[in-house]
Amino acid sequence: MHTWRYALATLPPLALLLLAALFGGWWAAAALVWLTLLAAGLDHLLAPPPGGDPHEPAADTLSAALALGHLALLILTVRAFGDATRSIGETVTLLFGTASFLGQISHPNAHELIHRSPRVLRRLGAAVYVTMLFGHHVSAHRLVHHVHVGTPSDPNTPRPAESFWAFLPRAWLHSFAAGLAAERRRGARRLQGPNPYLWYVGGGVLTLALAYTLGGAGGLTGQLGLGLLAGGQVLLSDYIQHYGLYRQPLPDGRLEPVGPRHSWNAPRGFTSFLMVNAPSHSDHHMHPATPYDALEMPADAPRLPWSLPIMAMLALMPRQWRRIMDKRADKVMAEGPRG
Repeated sequence: MHTWRYALATLPPLALLLLAALFGGWWAAAALVWLTLLAAGLDHLLAPPPGGDPHEPAADTLSAALALGHLALLILTVRAFGDATRSIGETVTLLFGTASFLGQISHPNAHELIHRSPRVLRRLGAAVYVTMLFGHHVSAHRLVHHVHVGTPSDPNTPRPAESFWAFLPRAWLHSFAAGLAAERRRGARRLQGPNPYLWYVGGGVLTLALAYTLGGAGGLTGQLGLGLLAGGQVLLSDYIQHYGLYRQPLPDGRLEPVGPRHSWNAPRGFTSFLMVNAPSHSDHHMHPATPYDALEMPADAPRLPWSLPIMAMLALMPRQWRRIMDKRADKVMAEGPRG
């Protein structure tokens, strides 16, 4: 029974940020400490999820609670951004604390929800992405990334030796377009209802309108800032988890199937629980419908030298990133294709 561990890692920073949005002060600074310094320290003291456990219904309840908490946090935060009585320091700290929560908890939790079969959970995950102004990720991730990962057809797989700063605009624009094309083909085949991009774009506009209504110009600016920072973190996680790993051609010309070695993993004692097991990425790509609390860590899956948050900081420095990662990726790829 490990759901309580996920709850202990994810709920306190949400509570701290809600207090910051409601009452001001330096609660957001405490949330930032939780998401950074405390997480880095506890990674060395705690054991990561063992993997392979049966799925617990409580894990779904926690995911839904985190998604609803995300929506409440955004409403209170954009209202706080419009509060002229708050100091610049409080506002900036709230911005970065909330953005860190969106990138490290809301994103991996929404990613979990959009893969679940109950429609209510999928729609809740989509709502989280829409309010992060990144709704197209729902379609681009499920219909493009999971199908073409590790190939040039996937916008969210980094190109050879590509820096994150070059990857960022290319992945954003191309994933938006690729997801839209996939939804159009899907709708034509199945005669489905309206294209979900109408919801992604329209919901994003409504989110901005609500931010302005609640917080005026400050609320609108803050919501745009959160969207930019959150979207950047979503793409940063894709960049880190797939850098240098490609599906190679088999003797018959087909590409090898997706396997453990096509995703980087970062099993750690605290950030694995904080990020709802997103660091166990290989098993997720091989079994997308498996709930986060039941993911396994394949023995032959490549592992990052540090946790995802630390690797994210390194990815912002291209020279250091390539110095650390290129040889590791080349070593994995040198094993040759697997059928």
